Formats: sequence, C-alpha cells, structure tokens
Amino acid sequence: MSELPPGAILHRGFLNPAAQRDLAREISGIVSRAPLFISTMPRTGAPMSVRMTNCGPLGWLSDKDGGYRYEPRHPVTGEPWPAIPEVLLNAWKQLADCPAAPEACLINVYDADARMGLHQDRDEKDFSAPVVSLSLGSDCRFRIGQTKRGGKTVSLVLSSGDALVLGGESRLSYHGVDRILPTLPAPMALALPAGAARVNLTLRRVT
Repeated sequence: MSELPPGAILHRGFLNPAAQRDLAREISGIVSRAPLFISTMPRTGAPMSVRMTNCGPLGWLSDKDGGYRYEPRHPVTGEPWPAIPEVLLNAWKQLADCPAAPEACLINVYDADARMGLHQDRDEKDFSAPVVSLSLGSDCRFRIGQTKRGGKTVSLVLSSGDALVLGGESRLSYHGVDRILPTLPAPMALALPAGAARVNLTLRRVT
C-alpha cells in the first residue's frame, strides 16, 4: 500500500476465519495460564488502557520502578511465559525474512474503549529483525508515522486476520491505535478472552 512508510507491509486476510478462531482459542488458553495484567508508565506509574500478557521465552512489561523491559517470567505469577503457538511461529517464518525465531509475543487485549498512543518499538537490542503483528477481533483505526516524533502520519483500518510487518526503514516508525471500531465478528466473540474486543499479537526478536 503506497501510503505506508517504506518497509511496512500489510497482508490483508493473512489468516482465514477458521484460523482466526483457532488462534483466538489458543490465546484464551494462554491467558488462563499467564493472566492479563496492566503495565504502567515509567516515572508516573499511570496505568495503560490495554491489558496484556506474553508468550515465548521473553515477555514485555513496564512499571514505574523498572521502566520498559523484557523479563522471562510473569510479573504476578512468577511463572515462565507459555510457548508461542505454532501458527504464530509459522507466520514469522513466512513474513519476517529473518532466520532466527521470535523471542517474544506480546498479547495486547483491547476493550471497546482502549487506545494506544504513538510509540516506537525500541526496547530490543537489535533492530535488524522486523516486528510482525497480527490482529484478531474488532477492526481498529491504526496510525503510523515517521521515525521522528511529530512527523507526518497516515491512518488505516486493521481487520481481524490482517498481518502487518514493520521492517527496514519502518522498524522504528511511530505507531499506535486511535480507536477500536464496533465490528467484532460474532464467532470471534466466543473465542477471545473475556472482555476483549480486539487482540493484537506482536512477534519480536529481542536479542
């Protein structure tokens, strides 16, 4: 799509409806073992509006004292994160153009009122691997800009089953979610974690 910055690639309908439902059920199973929690902003301790958990060897989190970081264990249960589902590992192999496997999958769970401000994914040690994200559930209004704050942004709708790759020049583009759109597919409502309107799955290399 021409409006996306160089290196950003949108794959519409990457997962078909059956694959979406199966993955949503797997994510609900992961949430039962690694419960959703709310990360807080560094310095202020203000809570984020998106609930989250992780799967994979490492998981992302943030709090007032430790800031943004990756940890090998759940901050509440102290248990290791569950494994990344095979369908997500296969998606990485197809989309990432990276020989190494992802080390973290962030599971961001949006309710109908959740938002995510413009930010960069820069808590990793190596930016050569892309970030691969997949959407489940309701559509969202997604915004992406430049690698410097305050640059030109464009917005587009991400739908259930879409995959977005941020690599190359776009790896450090500012991006966020302006709003959730009321479009949750009926079959998906039964499979997503309780209270979820949209789930975003973000695969990353960390080291």
